Amino acid sequence: MAGKVFFSVTMSLDGFIAPNSPADLMGQQWMELQQWLFRQRFLRENLKLGEGGEEGRDNDIVRETFERTGASVMGKRMFEAGEHAWPEEAPFHTAVFVVTHERRGSWERPGGTTFHFVDDGIESALDQARQAAGDRDVRIAGGGATILEYLNAGLIDEFSIALSPMLFGSGIRLFEGVDAGRLALEPIRAEPTQRVTHLTYAVRER
Repeated sequence: MAGKVFFSVTMSLDGFIAPNSPADLMGQQWMELQQWLFRQRFLRENLKLGEGGEEGRDNDIVRETFERTGASVMGKRMFEAGEHAWPEEAPFHTAVFVVTHERRGSWERPGGTTFHFVDDGIESALDQARQAAGDRDVRIAGGGATILEYLNAGLIDEFSIALSPMLFGSGIRLFEGVDAGRLALEPIRAEPTQRVTHLTYAVRER
């Protein structure tokens, strides 16, 4: 049985998930938004950031998200930002399908991550990701424009937001341009922790 298509992001209280400029993706403001994540033991081990890290419900959710993901899809903007920021052993450990307009051969990294570049649309990238994922889920990793494109196309089954207690002020809004008239949300889970509030919704057609 095919798995779900989902996305999982951290969002500020005022609705932003990233700065406007890719050059600022590892800047102070973005790091503050993501600080809950980088404190978790599972992520530190996955990124080889050293020993230690927190254990608890946040850490469990990070691990569960990783374990359910059989393949990922991302946009070219996210890939280009991450290409220089990720360690040599990229943190996905699965096939990743990059939606782009340029043809490029697959790029294999240590640790099981292989980037495949898809130049014939979001549905083709998703079809290939589903095949690679088997009975596990496909994660739409980002960035915001790619998530929105899949959401508006009716291709997202479920999503999770880690709502961070900070204000971003400006940047990329997660739901900027969403086709709210065709989408309805069904709450699945609302789970506060000391650092963020985890919100999960199923996506339905109106």
